[in-house]
Amino acid sequence: MGAFVIAYILACVFFVPGTVLTLGAGAIYGPAIGTVLVSVSSVLGATAAFLTGRYLARGFVEKKLAGNARFKSIDRAVAREGWKIVGLTRLSPVIPFNLLNYAYGLTKVSLKDYFFASWTGMLPATALYVYIGSLAGEAASAAGGGAGRAQWALRIAGLAATLAVTLLLARIARKALHDL
Repeated sequence: MGAFVIAYILACVFFVPGTVLTLGAGAIYGPAIGTVLVSVSSVLGATAAFLTGRYLARGFVEKKLAGNARFKSIDRAVAREGWKIVGLTRLSPVIPFNLLNYAYGLTKVSLKDYFFASWTGMLPATALYVYIGSLAGEAASAAGGGAGRAQWALRIAGLAATLAVTLLLARIARKALHDL
């Protein structure tokens, strides 16, 4: 598990999409342990990128975001309500995840607000993708004679509920960001 955490942190820092790692965690570790593992790994990776953007690669990140109207409006909003904006943008993907990690390093949001708002804001999508990965893992094992129809019906219902909650939260976040 330690190697997974390190790999996920490095993926965040080096702009590698974490989707495959997230789905893989669901397939290998299941929905509960996979969600905890990805949640911890992704917030540590996001924080490492945030700190890199704030202290080590500030000039590079500023050049990448120069002229980005979305980032400018997010930056103004962060100056007023840092943790709230971070949490809302984590629920609604306004800017790609990896770039957003670095971008927040340029804002005035505190490390504490960034860390906890990112963690809670990323959790619904993390749970969804890990759950999808776990279903893929179950489907692979079912090909060899695993789960029955009733178990699959429950799994699909769980996926639908997780997806509905994630989409609802994303819609609420998008509206809140639009209203700023």
